Amino acid sequence: MVKASLLKEFQKVVGKGNVLTSETDRQSYSYDATVVPAVVPAAVLCPDKTEQLGRLVKLCYENDLPMTVRGAGTSLSGGATPDSTDSVVISTVSLNTILEVHEDDLYAVVEPGVITQQFAEAMLKRGLFYPPDPGSQNISTLAGNVAENAGGLRGLKYGVTKHYVMGMDFYDFQGELVSTGSRTVKCATGYDLSALMIGSEGTLGIISKLILKLVPPPKASKVIMAIFDDLQGAAEAVSGIIAAHVVPCTLELMDNLVINCVEDFIHAGLPRDAAAVLLIEVDGHPAQVEDDAAIVEKILRSGKVREIKTASDEEEKAKLWEGRRSSFGALARAKPSVLSEDVTVPRSKVPAMMASITEASKKFDIPIGTCGHVGDGNMHPNLLYDRRNPDENERAAKAADFIFEAALIHGGTLSGEHGIGTAKKHWMEMGVGMGNICFSRRLRRVCDPKSLFNPTKVIGV
Repeated sequence: MVKASLLKEFQKVVGKGNVLTSETDRQSYSYDATVVPAVVPAAVLCPDKTEQLGRLVKLCYENDLPMTVRGAGTSLSGGATPDSTDSVVISTVSLNTILEVHEDDLYAVVEPGVITQQFAEAMLKRGLFYPPDPGSQNISTLAGNVAENAGGLRGLKYGVTKHYVMGMDFYDFQGELVSTGSRTVKCATGYDLSALMIGSEGTLGIISKLILKLVPPPKASKVIMAIFDDLQGAAEAVSGIIAAHVVPCTLELMDNLVINCVEDFIHAGLPRDAAAVLLIEVDGHPAQVEDDAAIVEKILRSGKVREIKTASDEEEKAKLWEGRRSSFGALARAKPSVLSEDVTVPRSKVPAMMASITEASKKFDIPIGTCGHVGDGNMHPNLLYDRRNPDENERAAKAADFIFEAALIHGGTLSGEHGIGTAKKHWMEMGVGMGNICFSRRLRRVCDPKSLFNPTKVIGV
């Protein structure tokens, strides 16, 4: 419980209406998109000016109050879930202004709560392109993407969020403003604190402003759907495309369970009888697009593909990508609980990892719908179960452990884009080793001496 006197101090900073203490309001901020227990915070603080963030942090620190910064709450690792009933949530959704756009220099300056898709669409209207496109882009915030180093469908060719952060402002534990990076293409001035903050999951400070790189949009694109009667055949085709040194904009896989859930949900025109489909987009100069598409089709035909279809127009392209982006929501309709995992392996190991996911499903009798950005080795096995059923809950947990262990055996990592949060924290020692964890904890103690920023997340204290 937060003292009444401290609540009044918070109200002085952000206004009475922006300090939420009712049971209903606090319940709304008690969970994120992860299958982890909800934790109801003591209060929710909703600043509408970035400078208020520093004052809130200072008050929390002076009163030993744990805090979890939250964007849209789309975290899939427990990162946006409050740490305890004695903590507060600091919501950044009202800090949602695009402050500057510099078309000549190809960058923009934004507040942390700007919605990813809204930003990307605003840039396209100016003839500019912001490539990072996480599956939650229609509701996720840009600072949330930075905190998790979010990826997306276009990561194979264009990279992930960290490749588009030129600089930022953030508030440290004393409530002091720290500026890092620059508005220039190159910057080697001092420590790269932006890199430290990217992927830190709210454990080192609170982002208040971002400088984001933009690029020219591609002039043309082509979307190919490859249909397979064999899941392993689809996985092998991925390796073949990468081995041919063709880098599509996107190279996505959906297995039969995902296909049918998506078709039940939005009727995207996917073949229900297929074991798997690959959705492949090549983009760039029109001539290069035609050359790359021809190479991709040649590789597909040399393997186990059943049929190749090319989207005939922009509407058909959009429908296919809508189907892929709706996968998680579609799967969530199939069972009460969905555990969406995020393992990533070297691209040559995609077939082996797919085999391990299939083995996990059979061994623990848990339906697993797999989709993902297989072009960069990032797979999302979605475990479908009912966590209210103790037996299903236990089998799902064992299946997830099996998948994590397999990813590490195949030379992979625990997360490609969702982060660690609380959901994968117990795997960190096996994933990165105690040397990494101990060094990270020492670094964290310097940046957060009282361990009040998202204290239970990633590596603990």
